[in-house]
Amino acid sequence: MPVSRWRFTVDDYERMAQVGILQEDDPVELLEGEVVEMAPIGPLHASCVNRLTRLLISRLGDLAVVSVQNPVRLGQLSEPQPDLALLRPRDDLYSDRHPVPDDVLLVVEVSLSTGRIDRLVKMPLYAQWHLPQAWLVDLDAGFVEVYRPSAEASYGDPEREEGDRRVVIDAFPDVLVTAAEILG
Repeated sequence: MPVSRWRFTVDDYERMAQVGILQEDDPVELLEGEVVEMAPIGPLHASCVNRLTRLLISRLGDLAVVSVQNPVRLGQLSEPQPDLALLRPRDDLYSDRHPVPDDVLLVVEVSLSTGRIDRLVKMPLYAQWHLPQAWLVDLDAGFVEVYRPSAEASYGDPEREEGDRRVVIDAFPDVLVTAAEILG
């Protein structure tokens, strides 16, 4: 007999947190209706997220909200928590709701052993929801993959940037960030 799976909606997922089934600090996210455990965050991963946060806040100031490991609502079945997201500025800093695709300028996933899942699950999900740009910081391989839309609901082949090569934030093309600065 095949195993049946129950697909949760974002509303179900948020209700589970409200009633205490899920705790705010549980390392899970909702991807395509499934509650998925996130990999533990080690020092190298945390350091990269901290470095990126500092870089982007110092270079962008109030031009964008730098959201760190917070949910982004993608339709009714997904609420991933990218390591970092650049969001359109809002005076309330999204206090009344989680950001939705139209709010997102860039999402960043930092990968240390999770590259396969990030590439096969998260990048296609971000593309499906037409997020304008995604980066995958591959700490294992030492490069940054830059994903941009190419065809409907997909990203083209990523550009790989390393060393002193510039990593362009499409929403802010004049802002200079290099792969070396991101990778440390």
